[in-house]
Amino acid sequence: MTAYRSLRHCVDDLERHGHLRRVEVEIDARLEAAEIQRRVYQAGGPALLYTRVKGCAFPMVSNLFGSMERMRFMFRGTLAGVRKLVELRTDPGALARRPFRYAGLPLLGLRMLPWARRGGPVLAHETTISRLPQVVSWPDDGGAFITLPQVYSEDPDAPGFARSNLGMYRVQLSGGRYEPERQIGLHYQIHRGIGVHHAAAIRRGERLRVNIFVGGPPALTVAAVMPLPEGLPELAFAGALGGRRVRMVRMAPRGDSLPFAGDADFVITGTIDPSLRLPEGPFGDHLGYYSLTHDFPVLAVEHVYHRSDAIWPFTTVGRPPQEDTAFGQLIHEITGPVIPAVLPGIKAVHAVDAAGVHPLLLAIGSERYVPYAPRRQPQELLTLASAVLGQGQMSLAKYLLICAHEDAPGLDIHDIAGFLRHLLARVDWRRDLHFHTRTTIDTLDYSGSGFNEGSKLVIAAVGEPLRSLPVEVPAELCLPEGFSEPRVCLPGVLAVRAPGHASRPAAGREFCAALDERAAINAFPLVVLVDDSEFVGRTLNNFLWVCFTRSNPAVDVDGIGAETVHKHWGCRGSLVIDARIKGQHAPPLVEDPAVSRRIDALAAAGGPLHGLF
Repeated sequence: MTAYRSLRHCVDDLERHGHLRRVEVEIDARLEAAEIQRRVYQAGGPALLYTRVKGCAFPMVSNLFGSMERMRFMFRGTLAGVRKLVELRTDPGALARRPFRYAGLPLLGLRMLPWARRGGPVLAHETTISRLPQVVSWPDDGGAFITLPQVYSEDPDAPGFARSNLGMYRVQLSGGRYEPERQIGLHYQIHRGIGVHHAAAIRRGERLRVNIFVGGPPALTVAAVMPLPEGLPELAFAGALGGRRVRMVRMAPRGDSLPFAGDADFVITGTIDPSLRLPEGPFGDHLGYYSLTHDFPVLAVEHVYHRSDAIWPFTTVGRPPQEDTAFGQLIHEITGPVIPAVLPGIKAVHAVDAAGVHPLLLAIGSERYVPYAPRRQPQELLTLASAVLGQGQMSLAKYLLICAHEDAPGLDIHDIAGFLRHLLARVDWRRDLHFHTRTTIDTLDYSGSGFNEGSKLVIAAVGEPLRSLPVEVPAELCLPEGFSEPRVCLPGVLAVRAPGHASRPAAGREFCAALDERAAINAFPLVVLVDDSEFVGRTLNNFLWVCFTRSNPAVDVDGIGAETVHKHWGCRGSLVIDARIKGQHAPPLVEDPAVSRRIDALAAAGGPLHGLF
């Protein structure tokens, strides 16, 4: 088992085994490094160590977590044990039923205990915010950001490791109205662990002490993104995954300081003033658009420490898939098998990365109620859907599509096209649409009615197929005036080019009103109105991204032959989703052409990046 003592230890191990390449040419942390990272990830390339960063003394590394193969390699001696640990946390009775399976866990339990120390390598040097690598990922980003931060806080009401939180929350180092060197932005979204701590500090009238780690053993980074069972602190998980106890340094007596990871590459210490918020952003985010400027908490910086051999890890986010996709795959590998224990009746759940994770959630569940009924309809699935939407980050799902395991025991939750074909063949739009209005959605999703505000739609389908799904545009298809260029995205799904939202905001309603149940288009159970149907129909990922990131269910879902019966809305013909870009939407992410040309030149034959992507 390889238990990495530091990020440098990990980097050396990856390089020795062919998982990492050095980039010796000087690279600018502004836009260039991020574009290289996006390209090497898309190409399935190695981790990269940038040894010469323009205007900065620290080397940088990216794509550490860019593939499941590399993550399995880094944690090759610990993944199996961690999976067993998560099993036991969700089902303690498994120990009595299968004691030999868990025979090695006592040693794992010891590694889960953080180790309080009086010092560590990270205290070797002190620096300032402006001397850190100033990574800017997209042209309109509001400044430099830390993209792999580990933000540590403790509960003011019960300090200590047991109720601590280590989360990956966006950190803005420069720009905006921050006082240089002394203030940085801390963006955390709803339903995040640090929010509980911050609320307690506000209630007590205190500043919340926060430490930000960057780098260190890679298990710390993974722990910061892992949705863990209640009662399992991220530091404990990091010790189990990393194969060694996490060294935590406290500089002063408890109450006067907050501990930090002694093996981190960098640590920023400071406090959050409960009364101060400043504009943070814009930032090119994981939905593929800019998250815009909003007021968020501010960290008053006290110290910036770094170790002698410090390396700055970074990633870039944007329209998926990106490197954070692999985090999601690892999370599923570790926690997927225990989902039935957390949510009895649920067989599998998949947050669809291509749709931006939170906008689209697929689920398979049991449908065992009234098995003697002559016609099956969603019953237990609706109970399960409510349970899913009440579970942690899954509560931010905007569209939840759920099918019955009994209808197709071999249905693969990760075969998105196959799942959609299964659902669309069975769904009854008069019955199977269940809206949640005026509720919370992802902070980064601008399709809703306001900041963190929007709606959800549960679509539950059971039973035998009701229809065959067309795969070609019928010759007799007739579209209303102003609508054109129909494209089949996948069986049963038709994309139609619609007038721009600015000129015809009610085009979705007009489209449905102009057609009736006899129209040929109703052969397609799902019709999506878009700005560019050729783009949407080109790939499955294009369809998923446009359809589910550009629509707010309660506002943008309509249908042909729509009706409301006892306050339940449905339609007799095609379901129609208006997925055009609207006025409140954030702009999509586009690379800087000059930077792209520079990277093209570096990657050309004979160039220093040739062969990487």
